[in-house]
Amino acid sequence: MLKIILHAPNSIMPFCEPARDLRIQNAPLWLRQRDLLAPYVTHEQELKKGERLKPVREPTIVYRDNLFFDEYYISAFMEKAMKGKKPVRAAFRAEDPAFREHALPLSTSYTPAGSLYLTDLWYYPNGPVADVEPLVIDMQSHEMGYYHVPTYMADQSGDLVFQVPLRAMLAIDSWAHIFIADVVYGLFSRGERFQKRANEEAAFKLRILGKSLYEGRQLLECSELVKIGKDCTIDPRAVIKGPTTIGDKVVVGPGVVIDNCIIGDNVTISQGCELMLSVVGNGAFMAFDSKMFMTTIMENSIVAQNTCLQMCIVGRHTFIGAGNTFTDYNLIPAPIRARDGAGKLGLSNRPVLGGCVGHNCRIGSGMIVYPARTIESDVVLAASKERRIIDKDVSFEDSDHHHLKSSDLHQVLYHKQSKGDTESW
Repeated sequence: MLKIILHAPNSIMPFCEPARDLRIQNAPLWLRQRDLLAPYVTHEQELKKGERLKPVREPTIVYRDNLFFDEYYISAFMEKAMKGKKPVRAAFRAEDPAFREHALPLSTSYTPAGSLYLTDLWYYPNGPVADVEPLVIDMQSHEMGYYHVPTYMADQSGDLVFQVPLRAMLAIDSWAHIFIADVVYGLFSRGERFQKRANEEAAFKLRILGKSLYEGRQLLECSELVKIGKDCTIDPRAVIKGPTTIGDKVVVGPGVVIDNCIIGDNVTISQGCELMLSVVGNGAFMAFDSKMFMTTIMENSIVAQNTCLQMCIVGRHTFIGAGNTFTDYNLIPAPIRARDGAGKLGLSNRPVLGGCVGHNCRIGSGMIVYPARTIESDVVLAASKERRIIDKDVSFEDSDHHHLKSSDLHQVLYHKQSKGDTESW
């Protein structure tokens, strides 16, 4: 089978990078796509913008490179598509809870078609043709969330709950979609699949019980649910609850609490850190007493001591100094807006949402970042009387390094050369 990859036209801000190169659950998106489609395809072709597709007369799968999907969705799609032997295009029902609540807001990738939304994933049994039928794959979502939070945190945007799919797919058009892919469609979905399997398979439940009794651990701490790589150093006073995956050569200090996380290779998590429902990239470093909740930090980034990140995304090679607080809740319950796929502010459909820091940033100590604010790649920020609270998006032009005599020492790696019009807060 031939695989044809279409390039998404826009970079994802504030990373100044296309979605295909961003890390989703600790792997580049293009690599996840390649691995999940490997059982079905034998060769591939990339179709760049403006390039015409040559005639093809063989089974073909076509997709845009900003799509995130998991193995459960793609296997269901391919099984139904190949069985039907007709040209089809992936679609969602407008009333699908997971799509309506999490994938559609802030997105520009879906094409409305009556009560359906079409996405950029096609299957052709005999090569691309003009006429295709929509193929709806139910994401099998279940509501999960925080049901004992005071009601004032449930504003007009909805309750503090998530529609968690057992089969996941969405287009990465905004940085907020990385949060959805990593946490809601990733960690929450993994937990939901575990719970479903434990409820339905007695042998699986007995295996977990047996492992916990043999190892003298609680159920959620046994090796059946906490997968640890090679050459790790984990202090016995650390508490690690599953489902959690820890890579190779990881150091976990005393008093650390890890709950339902994905930890990459060569990561250091110092004493007193707390991580919950978070993704930590390869080579990252967390200094003592730093906290992460529903947050992603990509590879080779540093979070210094006493910093709190809630529902945030942090890019690669970024340093976040000590004592920073990234807030996730508007004290006056105005709907939280975030940048959409076109770079404009739109409703995030989330009552709580943290901020986003791009790649290669240097953030000083003691700052407070308001919900859903972004800091563009290559920015340097130092706390001052004029700027200690980040209440607006910070662009590369706003970086403090422009005003320093030693500005040439800061290596600019990701800054895009041309900027379109942007909307202010």
